Amino acid sequence: MYNKKEVAVDATSPTCSTTPNDAALFSMRGISKSFGDFPALEDIDIAFFAGEVHCLLGENGAGKSTLCNLIFGVHAPSTGEMQLDNAPYAPDGPRIALAHNIAMVHQHFSLINELSVIDNLLLGQQFGKIDRKAEAVKITALAAEFGLELAPFEIVGDLSVGQRQRVEIVKCLMQRPRLLILDEPTAVLLPGEIDSLLGVCRTVADNGCAVVMVTHKLAEIKQIADRVTVLREGKIVRRSDAPAEQIPDLVRAMIQKSPLMAGAETSLGVQNLPPRTPRSLQGGSREVMQLDGLSLVDPIGVRRLNALTLTVESGEIVGIAGVEGNGQSELGAILSGMETATEGRWFVGQTELTHANARKITAAGVGIVPEDRHQVGAIGQMSVADNLFLNRMHQFARFGLIDRVRQQQTASDFIDQYDVRTQGPHASFASLSGGNQQKAVLARELTTPNLKFLLAAQPTRGLDVGAIEAVYRRIRAAADTGVGVLLISSELDELIAVADRIIVFYRGQIVGTHSASPQNRDAIGALMSGQLP
Repeated sequence: MYNKKEVAVDATSPTCSTTPNDAALFSMRGISKSFGDFPALEDIDIAFFAGEVHCLLGENGAGKSTLCNLIFGVHAPSTGEMQLDNAPYAPDGPRIALAHNIAMVHQHFSLINELSVIDNLLLGQQFGKIDRKAEAVKITALAAEFGLELAPFEIVGDLSVGQRQRVEIVKCLMQRPRLLILDEPTAVLLPGEIDSLLGVCRTVADNGCAVVMVTHKLAEIKQIADRVTVLREGKIVRRSDAPAEQIPDLVRAMIQKSPLMAGAETSLGVQNLPPRTPRSLQGGSREVMQLDGLSLVDPIGVRRLNALTLTVESGEIVGIAGVEGNGQSELGAILSGMETATEGRWFVGQTELTHANARKITAAGVGIVPEDRHQVGAIGQMSVADNLFLNRMHQFARFGLIDRVRQQQTASDFIDQYDVRTQGPHASFASLSGGNQQKAVLARELTTPNLKFLLAAQPTRGLDVGAIEAVYRRIRAAADTGVGVLLISSELDELIAVADRIIVFYRGQIVGTHSASPQNRDAIGALMSGQLP
């Protein structure tokens, strides 16, 4: 039985109220949830205690987000009961959850990009005349208390993905939560920010609150979790009161695979990939993509990219390593047609695409897996079938109408081929789990007609170990057919396992190149941190 921590609770803490430690703060008993005929959760019994960090582990679609959404009032359970402070708890919406000091950082952002950080944070919190400067001082102080830096008057749409995640977290901390739920909170954070966030979780828990965190990263569980519950196919299949000592067992319970190799906690999802012969030893390669002196200066005069020159050969996987915010996102925007380079040129084969729009880029045989599949990679309200053919819907057009029968049949073939788990091609894209959404995006881009070059930007962000392996197997298979791949990832271990060579970005420049060998990990890490030769 888990021994709950004895926590001296400070009632003046900005993040919690006093809660007895002799019983669970929150519990579920016999909880099930179905969506139509699909059972998302079955017979769940779980409890969360003040003073602990409780991690939920499981593959995409295992029911973790559904469980969190039941607590936060987004959904109502089909059967069973929930209790808060040993009293019945049945929220009919997030408003009720917030009134009970339950806050949630969702997997997908809920911010308004056109507003400033401070306006997003104050939205719905205060009415009448607001002293924005005074409130900004208070909120900045709260953020700094937990090691989270904020620029309160920056426009959210101008922030990096990691910076937006900080805003979401601070927005929750402002609620003074007694129970804080974080759904995949580190999926979009920089390596240093991950440590900071885990420190935030520990501080909040040590102040007497219960913290529930969904994560796929076992290194984080080893570092932060007091308890772990593993879900698989909507059921609890494993519990652990000593997760740091039981990592292999937890992963085996999650994915039903063999015990893990020792020391594999940070490279799960890529350890089962077979060794790859470097392209330089295979011969027969040709240049499929070239950047020639590519630079980008943003509207306020900051040089985001500086004279990038690199090539990708057919069948080669070139990894881009670097702490986020060093130009990788800007490069991805240029290669996908969302930005135009200030200087320089870029080509796929003999076709110059420097000033090309997205349609021309696709026509040149370029596939794009964007770093934010929700914002620019898909339309959640549209069907899976429509999203699979967003870049070539015209192929189903006849006399100005879409041949839906042929489109659905082709979509069904792609769904089967790429193992996209969905209720069918007619299902909304938003109904898919994160891993299945990414597999659908990958299916669309890898079936681009005459595919020569693939840009894969953060393709495994927020995915479980099974989905990570599936994504990289698909990318490798494309490279084996001669497609050149530029792989941008903040996960260095994944780059080392998947790429042929790794190029390091620092402050918008290429500062070094290494073969993708574990022996070069320290050297690559040093370059990423700015320790230049």
